[in-house]
Amino acid sequence: MDCEICGKPIPGKPLKSKIEGSVLTVCRDCAKLGSIQKEAPRSRNLVSNKKQAKKQQGNKNRNSVSSRVYTRNTESDEELVDDFSQIVRKGRESKGWTREELGAKIYEKVSVITRIETGKMEPDLKLAKKLEKTLNIKLIEKYDEMDLESFKSMASGPNTLGSIVKIKRK
Repeated sequence: MDCEICGKPIPGKPLKSKIEGSVLTVCRDCAKLGSIQKEAPRSRNLVSNKKQAKKQQGNKNRNSVSSRVYTRNTESDEELVDDFSQIVRKGRESKGWTREELGAKIYEKVSVITRIETGKMEPDLKLAKKLEKTLNIKLIEKYDEMDLESFKSMASGPNTLGSIVKIKRK
């Protein structure tokens, strides 16, 4: 192995030295230029895996009665209505609020309210539910999963992409 500073072959065990913020593998002479590191830095994956294993073991001991894993269901049967921007604007105006007042009530920036009302931004489900509750409007609709085979049988004529896909029009 060669020294990363002088390029000479390193006799024996190479040293790790921190020189100007970089940890280098160097010979004994070049190691004096920086601070010698006592142990070669380990791979971060090994360190984080050990910490994670200890944390999980500690959690098992604390929660010995039951160790449940909670996951969020990212698949949702809810979706935003098509004309959400107009509904939000009309709901806000019916209450007589400015965008600033609505933003203050739901703890959002005025720019977010403006972008939602102009249709430049679609609110996520969490924000849409806050808007629904505050303005007493309906922004989220549930949709039903339809079996593709039953949907095909309802269509007349040859199957096309248009007979399978629900097309949203603005």
